[in-house]
Amino acid sequence: MTITPAALADQYFAMWNEADADRRAEIIAAAWSTEGVFVDPSFEVSGHEGLTKMVETAHQMFPGHSFSLTGEIEQHHDRLRWSWHLAAAGQQPVAGGTDVVTLDADGRIREVVGFLDFAPAH
Repeated sequence: MTITPAALADQYFAMWNEADADRRAEIIAAAWSTEGVFVDPSFEVSGHEGLTKMVETAHQMFPGHSFSLTGEIEQHHDRLRWSWHLAAAGQQPVAGGTDVVTLDADGRIREVVGFLDFAPAH
């Protein structure tokens, strides 16, 4: 693995929280395989363009909110697992969950499968 799990998690959450489209594209290019896939109960996207659109949608759905790591990052083989919260500054989280991450041979994210622990009702 060419990047530490903690540094990769930092990039992952930076992707979600970055408002500047150009900077976000740089983060995605550095952290994700070109064929990267993200799937959770709300989204199923692939590739850098799909990831970009997904994050833009999340920003529209939850303005002023940011994602943050909660707890420890677990690792075995080419897999990582971490948990997260989504909250506005100084507020209780509105959503939270756990992501299982699969890495490619270069240590970039190949796939994220997300599970929601709690989320707003639709």
